[in-house]
Amino acid sequence: MRLSALYRYPLKSCKAEPLQQISLDKLGLDGDRRWMLVDEASGRFLSQRVVGQMSQLSAVWNTEGGLTLSAPGRSAIDVALPTSDAELRGVTIFRDSLRVPDAGDAAGAWVSEFIGKPTRLVQIPLERARMTQAGYGNDDDQVAFADGFPLLLIGQGSLEDLSQKVGRPLEMLRFRPNLVIEGIEPFAEDGWKRIRIGDVEFRVVKPCSRCILTTVDPQTGERSADREPLLTLQKYRAQEDGAMFGQNLVNDGVGRLEVGMPVTILE
Repeated sequence: MRLSALYRYPLKSCKAEPLQQISLDKLGLDGDRRWMLVDEASGRFLSQRVVGQMSQLSAVWNTEGGLTLSAPGRSAIDVALPTSDAELRGVTIFRDSLRVPDAGDAAGAWVSEFIGKPTRLVQIPLERARMTQAGYGNDDDQVAFADGFPLLLIGQGSLEDLSQKVGRPLEMLRFRPNLVIEGIEPFAEDGWKRIRIGDVEFRVVKPCSRCILTTVDPQTGERSADREPLLTLQKYRAQEDGAMFGQNLVNDGVGRLEVGMPVTILE
């Protein structure tokens, strides 16, 4: 078993950034989903679920924590990490309401033009992190702007099994994992409780319930007319909370990951 791919999503619900190696902090991969787009009026978060063109928005994280935003046909813009005295904006992400730094008017104008309505870009520092979904993991587990947990793991064998059932090859990035593991049977990850990759230990806390986002082609942003692969997942991976594919993880401690590292099942 080995770590076969690493992906970071600096800006929630936008393009993936493939990596060969990366450090982890308390909130998962460094720079992962630390930025988010919100509706300017309501503060509610935006995602590909309702704003399909976000699939074409690229956000590259830099070592200072800032972003470079780019999109087809548009000039790129560099956005600095907000300073400690930056304006705080009230935002809502699912059931959580919090106040986080706003990236400023230039970034706001750029994303508003791209989205087509008044939009703001916000960032979450470590000290303003959210708590993970109640009832799973430890009481002090935290997350940035990811849906519920810091990390998502998918086995390569699970994707191949699903592709075979759907009848066509599926892109792993439809499912937006952080960690991809190869060398295991399909859905072997469902039975794990704790694993180690390199020197870092992870708790497997909850299966991931999948939504309509899995029907979006990560290259074109178009939704599949046949609602695949979600339709097939609903037929053979359904549980009480939805169609499950992948496992949510929390890292215990910090360290560094690199593609090719061996994976050890601890429990």
